[in-house]
Amino acid sequence: MTLFSQSTPKARRERKMAELVRVAALTGYFPIMRSLGTDPRPLLRENGLSPELLANPEQLISARAAFRLLERSATASGCVTLGLRMAEERAVANLGVTSLVIAHQPTLGRVLQALGEFRNRINSTLVLQFERFGDEIILREDFSLSTPEPTRQSSDLALGVLARLCASVLGEAWAPLSVCFAHEAPPAADMPIFRRLFRCQPEFNCEFHGLVIAASDLDRPNLRADSDLAHHARDLIESIMTPALRTTAQEVEQAIMIFLPSGRATIQHVAASMGLTVRTLQRMLIADGTGFSELLNRARMQLSAQYLANPRMRVTDVAELLGYASIGAFTRWHSLTFGQSPRQWQAARKAARSDIA
Repeated sequence: MTLFSQSTPKARRERKMAELVRVAALTGYFPIMRSLGTDPRPLLRENGLSPELLANPEQLISARAAFRLLERSATASGCVTLGLRMAEERAVANLGVTSLVIAHQPTLGRVLQALGEFRNRINSTLVLQFERFGDEIILREDFSLSTPEPTRQSSDLALGVLARLCASVLGEAWAPLSVCFAHEAPPAADMPIFRRLFRCQPEFNCEFHGLVIAASDLDRPNLRADSDLAHHARDLIESIMTPALRTTAQEVEQAIMIFLPSGRATIQHVAASMGLTVRTLQRMLIADGTGFSELLNRARMQLSAQYLANPRMRVTDVAELLGYASIGAFTRWHSLTFGQSPRQWQAARKAARSDIA
């Protein structure tokens, strides 16, 4: 069952369209930029932000502005590990008023479920997915945006925060089986932070950003859990704040991302996975001010930009990951959507990287 925090279609539509993140997502930004010898003020102004606006960690700001700020800041400072450096500064308390509910769940699996439940209060664009392969679980993170946006630094930051959250639950000695990044490897001089933060060998040029953990980790007890405190915190949140659970559109977006690589991202499969009929799901999406085709196209736009930005990804592989039966169908869609073929898009990105270098 999907719950709504506001009853009118207009209110739900406005909430769905908002791409917001708490200012606390930028915790550590200022001291790290100072340590890198870069003045952040011009970069803030460039992205419509200011030090005064960022003074309150609970303030909601444009997620897109935050993404662009981190990308520009990494370029201006010459620090490709900016997002990871910020992740090192994080604590569970930075999750804000929801931190007690999240941190005091009885198992890691329940902690991650609570994180997903309250994602709209933390970062409305971040989607956390669980994918099981035998005895292993992939904890995959993606950003759901209305139009594609470079998110390397934000993706690194989110993955680092996720690893720190898991370690806070299972103990500092815990480590994932592996950590995967969709971008290329950094220079050797920047590798130590990967080992400090994740305690395992990182893999680069992967198809996704995520942690690979043992499936048994999800059932391991949270040694710091306090059920009474978690219940009290939830009651407090519900009494002073309007619940911010995911809309039907957000549930569908997550399902689409899961089903795309297998070619099953159809409204029939998604409706069945949510326990709904196709007609009921269509009505719920209309109430949210959108439709299945729009959400499918949105997911493909975001993931296409992410995959094609990886110079080692073949266009054939990207077409398959986006659920296209042929490279021709993918090329036609990409040309209509972005005004150029996938190979032209990759070539333009390669030229841009060469200019920067």
